[in-house]
Amino acid sequence: MDRIISEIWDMSQGKSAPSGSAEMEELKKRVADIAFTSYGALRAEPVAIMRKTLLPSSGKKNASLFFTGEKASVEVASMINGTTTRYLDFNDTYLSKEALHPSDNIPPLIAMAESHELNGKNVLDAARVSYETVCSLSDAYSIRDRGWDHVTYVSISSGAGLAHLLNLDENKFAHAINLSLNNNISMRQTRAGELSMWKGATAANACRNSVFAANLAEAGFTGPAPIFEGEMGFFKQVSGNLNLDFSKSRILKTMIKNYPVEYHAMSAAEVASNLRKKIRGKIKKVEVETFTVANTIIIKDPEKLRPRTRETADHSMPYIIALTLVKGDPTPLSYEKNMLNDAEVLSVIDRMKFRITEKFDRMYPEFLPVKITVETDQGVFQEEMDAPKGHNKKPYTWDDLKSKGNRVMSEGSSASIIEFAKTFEKRGMAELNEVLKNVKA
Repeated sequence: MDRIISEIWDMSQGKSAPSGSAEMEELKKRVADIAFTSYGALRAEPVAIMRKTLLPSSGKKNASLFFTGEKASVEVASMINGTTTRYLDFNDTYLSKEALHPSDNIPPLIAMAESHELNGKNVLDAARVSYETVCSLSDAYSIRDRGWDHVTYVSISSGAGLAHLLNLDENKFAHAINLSLNNNISMRQTRAGELSMWKGATAANACRNSVFAANLAEAGFTGPAPIFEGEMGFFKQVSGNLNLDFSKSRILKTMIKNYPVEYHAMSAAEVASNLRKKIRGKIKKVEVETFTVANTIIIKDPEKLRPRTRETADHSMPYIIALTLVKGDPTPLSYEKNMLNDAEVLSVIDRMKFRITEKFDRMYPEFLPVKITVETDQGVFQEEMDAPKGHNKKPYTWDDLKSKGNRVMSEGSSASIIEFAKTFEKRGMAELNEVLKNVKA
């Protein structure tokens, strides 16, 4: 067996975090968080296209679509639910050598658990395996620098989590990962230049394929091996040699998003929101101090100065800062066509300059620093921040999470989801679907 898979297996067999532990509380918060982010994306165009294309659907094993209760094969349910979870760019984040969204792993676990009549405790234990796997990979190496997308790591972590959920033996566990990874190595072009609908769906697709792989592995199907160390394996083709460290838990270092923006713009959005309350007069110039990774992902491409798609706009720090200064805090509606073409927002973008600083490069990824200076015809206004609300330095409380839910659904509905998530380890997936079906706008 591959050394990497052996290490993931050993970690998965370790004692799970006890109910009530800080790690389990955070994972239960993520169950509520993906419900909120998913609900906000139900009517998004890519989701409508998927529903039209993929439904009706049925398979040997089936699961429910979030909020509608419609049944589909586990693969299709994972694809649609995963896309709604991710599409608004509002679900959680982990920052390291590779930045990614660990809760992308949860929708397929919920779908598979429903199809096998497993409970919330099973899902949380499997989510722990997925989180520790994907965050350890993120710490190990940036495959982005070689032109591969971080979703490739989600292929591995979702395969591991699903294999754990199904209680596969060591051999089948390995083949679940072999099958999940071999045909799911994703190109970084997904997040280069003008971004397409696929940006919000590619993690869901990786998880859909991992569901397929786990089901085959459970039945005894084998996959290419050794998938990491082989002659044409992952090390030689994608990452180079990797060393994973499972000596510490990383769940508490994941972060809930306070705004629907690419996470490297989160501090910038919060600082711009604070400055909006202070500035007087007409904006003449905006100067932003930032760090290299933010520049690479959400600043440097010319498309970020005139985003034409929602997917490009929520990955554009210039747009997010300008929008927040002019219109107010980013919401799921901040990326509609009328906003993308707003003359006042575009004029502020044209008055904006960015500078990478050595200080901020040293602070990242432990912090998410930014400094914004706004010069108007009535003065100069400035603010600096090292970590935004929701960052692991300033973690979300249950009350913070409920307030986030109130932005996308009724207060009663967000309260019911919060209360359900708090006891998720004692609940079944049928109960989850009943709570979601009763949500009101």
